[in-house]
Amino acid sequence: MPARFLVVFDADSTLLRNEVIELIADEAGRGAEVAAATEAAMRGEVDFAASLRSRVATLEGVPVASFARVLARVEPTPGARELIDAIHARGGVAAVVSGGFHEILDTVAPDLGVDVWRANRLSTTADALTGLVEGAIVDAAGKAAALREWAAAHGVPLCRTIAIGDGANDLQMMAVAGLGIAFNAKPAVRAQADLVIEAVDLRQVIPLLP
Repeated sequence: MPARFLVVFDADSTLLRNEVIELIADEAGRGAEVAAATEAAMRGEVDFAASLRSRVATLEGVPVASFARVLARVEPTPGARELIDAIHARGGVAAVVSGGFHEILDTVAPDLGVDVWRANRLSTTADALTGLVEGAIVDAAGKAAALREWAAAHGVPLCRTIAIGDGANDLQMMAVAGLGIAFNAKPAVRAQADLVIEAVDLRQVIPLLP
């Protein structure tokens, strides 16, 4: 049975209030440095994949056990649960594609009721981070590809898809979607989105659902 529509969220600073890589960097005492690099990447000033690799390199040696502390600090954006409940009530699919990490999303996404998600995966050895990313990086093109893939898998035409994001690496999936929403977004994203939501409350999206 095809879904009625598909909503694809970015994770960090969209579905979640935090930038998770900054929380992990705090565990290495590099939070401020990584936050500045993340901000530049989200504004589109640097190549996302190169920036992510350099930021993850600063995480080398962070114990995997510290993810429990990171998870305890992750906060869903206000209205996240209500919006996902509304998507399901109207026969839609809720998805997340993130330049962040499976190590966090694999706990947070199902707790919020997300149906499908994709993110980067951190390399580990001897119970600590190696400072490397495993496999291909989920970048702007990867996000757009995920939206197309999930739409096809659920029988949803692209005109009935919604993409919600805040950073430059969300622009390609927002362009592919039937409706691209800038949420809590950087100026470059606001300028190119179909719609801008000012309030940091995902319940604002509910009236826009098909």
